[in-house]
Amino acid sequence: MPWPEPVTLLGEHVTLEPLTHARHDELVEAVRDGELWNLWYTFVPAPDKMRAEIDKRLEQQSKGSMLPFTVVAARSGKAVGMTTYMNIDAEQHRVEIGSTWYRKSVQRTALNTECKLMLLAHAFDELDCIAVEFRTHFLNHQSRRAIERLGARLDGVLRNHRRASDGTVRDTCVYSIIASEWPAVRSHLRHQLSRQR
Repeated sequence: MPWPEPVTLLGEHVTLEPLTHARHDELVEAVRDGELWNLWYTFVPAPDKMRAEIDKRLEQQSKGSMLPFTVVAARSGKAVGMTTYMNIDAEQHRVEIGSTWYRKSVQRTALNTECKLMLLAHAFDELDCIAVEFRTHFLNHQSRRAIERLGARLDGVLRNHRRASDGTVRDTCVYSIIASEWPAVRSHLRHQLSRQR
């Protein structure tokens, strides 16, 4: 059996369901909200590249390196983005939460907080992970602040880590939450979520 196995995670504000092509048109509509593919410091598929992005994520899932999800808003029942467990290390029980994007209208809402809470809870409580990582561009200050608000700590910066879509070289900030920190982080996220309702 692959580790981790595909699963649907249900919350009050959001459902995370295994990624398939069934939500393709909704994901295209979602990415158009804010023209997210124009952000230079991150990769978000353009509308005409959505099918290829789904294919790529499903191929990585078949190789055991990624478990992709469609992010579905509970209120509308429509897809509003994607997220994944990636850089999966089944032997050490480590995952990274990444390749995440949400349509502009749901960013900085309870949906994001609950999404991260559910992914972290599944990783630590069900998959028995020893650590969960987050990575982002050094210059993506919005993403860095969001990761830090979760309670993740900066492990370090991978300098000249990879090329960005515009050809520039990216420095990557690596953050993590380790298993011993999870109870406090869980309480913190539940408190944040209660204030966002």
